[in-house]
Amino acid sequence: MKNKTLYSVLSAILLTSVLIFAACKKDSPGASGTTKVEIRMTDAPGDFDAINLNVKSVVLLSGGEPYTFDVDNGIFNILNFRIGTSNPDIIVASGDMPSGEITEIRLVLHDSGNSIVVDGEQQELKTPSGQSSGFKVKLTENPELVAGATYSLLLDFDAAKSIVVTGNGKYILKPVVRGITAATSGLISGTVLPIAAHPEVLVISGTDTVGTMTDLITGKFTVGGLATGKYKVEIVPVEGYTGTAVTDVSVTAGQNTSLGVITLQ
Repeated sequence: MKNKTLYSVLSAILLTSVLIFAACKKDSPGASGTTKVEIRMTDAPGDFDAINLNVKSVVLLSGGEPYTFDVDNGIFNILNFRIGTSNPDIIVASGDMPSGEITEIRLVLHDSGNSIVVDGEQQELKTPSGQSSGFKVKLTENPELVAGATYSLLLDFDAAKSIVVTGNGKYILKPVVRGITAATSGLISGTVLPIAAHPEVLVISGTDTVGTMTDLITGKFTVGGLATGKYKVEIVPVEGYTGTAVTDVSVTAGQNTSLGVITLQ
């Protein structure tokens, strides 16, 4: 009897510990979701024929952790991409990363393959030694990435300030880059009760419809990747419940429009 009682007590303690651990894990900062980021580069002009860059990666620091976006564009002439022209920028990388505040951006170049063309003559662009961690990008502000939204990160390369001429006529590359982050989409979220209604949620704009389902445990839903504008949200529950619709729902890029709790009959 004692052994049976002891086993029951130990089982209860173990179960409680697991539940506490699960609750803590759910509330941890890393569980807040992910954000899609698209990284582009553009140029602030300099008096050169070409500046050919061989970019290896772009590193974003968030929550003290670095997230690396590999670049596979090959060598490109950054002077071909200028705001206000038919080629305003070039996409160098894209992907998902944990949501949260970006506190630092670094541009990492390959050791070779970088060159400059001046008066028709091409020369190698040397980069200072010890730059394996990359060149720090100056941020106009520390952007807060919202889960479910999409952001465009523009790296504005200042050609005139990035090239240093040595005494023997050689050129050194010390990139001066400004980072500008802009949200390109927003999201709509909410909770539908009772949970048993388990509805489909349709977000409609004109002839375009994006759909999702509410969570089976919480009744919550989130629809991301939405452009700024007005939307109609239709709640289509399972049989036995009456659906409803919310009209003129405003979405702003980079923001979460919450519909709160929607209760069905």
